[in-house]
Amino acid sequence: MTQAVCVSVSELSLPVPWGEIRGKVWGPDHGRPVLCLHGWADNCGSFNTLIPLLPKECRYVAVDLVGHGLSSHRPPGAFYSSPAYVADVRRVADALQLKKFTLIGHSMGADIGAMFSALYPEMVEALVLLDAFGFLPTDSTEISKVMRQGIEEMLRFEKKTEEKRRVYTYEKAVERLLAANPTLSGDSVNILLERGLVRVEGAGFVFSRDLRVNFKNPVRISLEQSLEMQSRIRASILVVLSEGGFDRIFSEPAQKKFGSTLLQCFRDRNHTVVTVAGDHHVHLNNPEVVAPFVSDFLLTKVLSQPEDRKHKKTSNL
Repeated sequence: MTQAVCVSVSELSLPVPWGEIRGKVWGPDHGRPVLCLHGWADNCGSFNTLIPLLPKECRYVAVDLVGHGLSSHRPPGAFYSSPAYVADVRRVADALQLKKFTLIGHSMGADIGAMFSALYPEMVEALVLLDAFGFLPTDSTEISKVMRQGIEEMLRFEKKTEEKRRVYTYEKAVERLLAANPTLSGDSVNILLERGLVRVEGAGFVFSRDLRVNFKNPVRISLEQSLEMQSRIRASILVVLSEGGFDRIFSEPAQKKFGSTLLQCFRDRNHTVVTVAGDHHVHLNNPEVVAPFVSDFLLTKVLSQPEDRKHKKTSNL
């Protein structure tokens, strides 16, 4: 197994208008910046096992996406949507004075990273998509239905006087997370629960994520729009898929077909697409399977390239 090289870890807290975005940082103060975005219902602990196996010359910033982990929840009435998360990534980049950086995203975090890379192509040096296609299109004939569903879920939630959060013992919380993600290893469950639970004095634990992240994302894009966005990405791209992962959990039948089209367009643009043995959380469960591909990509596409001195940040951590 690859030897861990990044041992220095610190906690991150950045102010946003409604609270704070929290996260963790690995690596030297002036290392090449790499921003890591976790998947839906996870937190930045998702990268705990992978980052120590990656090149030590980089500075890895893994954030708890808003509504997840230890980051603040969105204000009442606010939706969780892809563009809102993209704005959060821009807030993080601005707070850390990052003008150009690499993005690594898993699942939903990969979709956010790809959309950011399309909207801010000049800011992204390289992009790694872990078990995701970068965009998740919705069939054009279904968009209005899904948008309405997301809006209605939010409105019904707001009409409740108070949403009582269920309190768990630690053991029951482990069972609950495993039931939702049966492929997680025991170690991976404990890692995610470090930031995924909040202690309730004298009662037990509640999950830290906002209940509203469970609602349908009301902002949807078609396959045509996804391909147009993909074409605007200037960064080098690595897609790492797992054999038993993402494409087996699609909620909409057309998404598998769309995924094949998106992957072929990545290949047509000379980006790298690889498949590894494992499940959707292989980067967390078995990071040694994923790390060689990501490390080689960072070495060849980022660290071997000259750093634009205009883009070198002053450490703000």
